[in-house]
Amino acid sequence: MYIQALNSPLRKLTAYLFILISTSLFSQIGGYKSFSFLSLPIPARSNALAGASIAVWDADVNLAYSNPALLNPASSKQLSFNHVNFVADLNMGNFLYARQLKKFGTIAVGLQYFTYGKFDGRDEYNLQTGTFKAADYSLNISIAKPINKDSTLSIGATLKTIYSHYETYTSVGNAFDVGLTYHNKKQLVISLLAKNYGKMWKPYSNGGTVERLPFDMQLGISKKVAKAPFRVIAQYDDLLKWDLTYTSAVNQSTSTSDPFSSQPTVKTDKQIRNEKITKGFDKFGRHLTLATEIILGKNFFVRVGYNFRKGKEMSLPDKRVVNGLGIGFGLKISKFHFNYAYSKYALNGNSHTFGITTNFNYFHKK
Repeated sequence: MYIQALNSPLRKLTAYLFILISTSLFSQIGGYKSFSFLSLPIPARSNALAGASIAVWDADVNLAYSNPALLNPASSKQLSFNHVNFVADLNMGNFLYARQLKKFGTIAVGLQYFTYGKFDGRDEYNLQTGTFKAADYSLNISIAKPINKDSTLSIGATLKTIYSHYETYTSVGNAFDVGLTYHNKKQLVISLLAKNYGKMWKPYSNGGTVERLPFDMQLGISKKVAKAPFRVIAQYDDLLKWDLTYTSAVNQSTSTSDPFSSQPTVKTDKQIRNEKITKGFDKFGRHLTLATEIILGKNFFVRVGYNFRKGKEMSLPDKRVVNGLGIGFGLKISKFHFNYAYSKYALNGNSHTFGITTNFNYFHKK
């Protein structure tokens, strides 16, 4: 239905999305990927939803970090700051400001960072050479605009200029996010996102390897349940790669023989069939993130999300903890929106995200 209504710019963008898909059909799970910090959720709202935030439509400027197509006039003149104590001395965060321009749409400018702390430098003789820091930065410029008459279909793009600095080693690159979002009055939202497609222009050392970026295709859907105070959210990541499993020396049992007779174990047809079904569910689940946002009033929200892939990859065979869980809340006090998220990554690897957002319109006298 929408294809016939597409104008020339949208046809070009749709073609570009298909080019992105075709150039990444043979991407692998492993290998060298640089600027991986671009894949991490930063805003507190996104972390509380375990990263499932590409298909949530409202007036929050922080959503533009997850998907530029979510930028809209209601987020104009909003300024936000988020900070994450990731693990130990690792910290990341972002600033973001949006403004509505009548002729062009809604634009946003932001800066995100990932700092790795301070290190003691030593030479080959173990003599101290001083201290140094390591960090990644990305300057992001986003724009979004509705592309149909009733403004239910929006398109957005983000240009990221990346600078990475580790001691005396530096690297520069660019990446693009392109998103397409549909939303209606029944508060159904569907988004398709191509994320972090780009190139490293300058490797870390002269003659060094030009590494790939963490490109990803994502599909998200959310629905505010009618006459109920909550929104359900589902997000499917890595659309181009079905099998995200890998061999783990920690979780895999290498024994294929009976421990008493030392004879090879023979599986029945039913066991083989059940094993295939279990593996199929495992492969599907590694793409999936489920979340909900409970609306307890105009000024208070509770959020919970679970990322199945993180839960699977960060688990230990003898410890059952809820890795992959995100939980948090949003609270408006006076002219400021405060957001908090707790993220469970591993047994002892938890992170806390704090965010604050305001709108300059709040400070204008009526």
